[in-house]
Amino acid sequence: MDSVDLQVLRSSVAWLGEGHRVILATIVETWGSSPRPAGAMLAVRGDGLVAGSVSGGCVEDDLIFRIRNKSLAVEKPEIATYGISKDEATRYGLPCGGKLELVIEPIRDNKSIIELLDRVDRHELVARTLDLDTGIVALRPASRADAPLIFDRKRLTTVHGPRWRLLIIGAGQLSQYLAQMAQALDYSVTVCDPREEYADTWNVEGAVLERGMPDDVVLAMGLDSHSAVVAVTHDPKLDDLALMEALKSAAFYVGALGSRKTHARRVERLKAERGFTDNDIGRIHSPIGLDIGSVTPAEIAVAIIGEITQRLRQEPS
Repeated sequence: MDSVDLQVLRSSVAWLGEGHRVILATIVETWGSSPRPAGAMLAVRGDGLVAGSVSGGCVEDDLIFRIRNKSLAVEKPEIATYGISKDEATRYGLPCGGKLELVIEPIRDNKSIIELLDRVDRHELVARTLDLDTGIVALRPASRADAPLIFDRKRLTTVHGPRWRLLIIGAGQLSQYLAQMAQALDYSVTVCDPREEYADTWNVEGAVLERGMPDDVVLAMGLDSHSAVVAVTHDPKLDDLALMEALKSAAFYVGALGSRKTHARRVERLKAERGFTDNDIGRIHSPIGLDIGSVTPAEIAVAIIGEITQRLRQEPS
């Protein structure tokens, strides 16, 4: 699956290929309450068709109107501000006192966007830098430590690709739902399962399948503070191996499927056989997921991705 912003770029490439004019708008800063965060993108085709979102709708409507009637004849990148006053904030669908600033750029050559998308499809992180004076775009490799957006009013740099990683231990039905949801939230997803009967039927496009033992896979991935691990095989021979190494890593989230009784037995094993302390084991989220009364595999996946998101937003990025 694509994130919303990657969908915007893919739509831009398609429209340019069809001969349309395309304007790309990127939120570079917000003040007060804003419906969309910095980095959110909107593409507007010359006839007014849009992809993406930068507000509740009224900013989009204004841009569409101005592009259709040619009053927004952008020849090079420029800065636009919406919601300066209370009345204007209300007019453009922003919460009272809200304000947002956009960089608006005409997209004429889709070669750099195609290259960016190709590299993201290879699970690379890519920084795209736009020079506002010249309109020239440069691409370079990025890291997860890079800020997702930097804007100094001369250059706009945005980072594209999966800044977050999710390792799922187990390739069952629950994992399929979880992998799809995580990819929709911009995670690079790896699924580990050495069991042929599960691995052979794995079919989630975009998720990397590893057939090695879980502890080896965790070590090979070099999990950092942008990583999450969930063990959902319900088989202690596999889940424990992953948890042992995950607890030694800087992963921001570690979770394991199982009831309270199952987790209590897991705690005993990790303490007695592996020497983990209460503080170490306290990092494990189990029973896994938010308590939303989930029953089906899809609902459990919602609960898990919800808890991962909750934890992510509590951590510094």
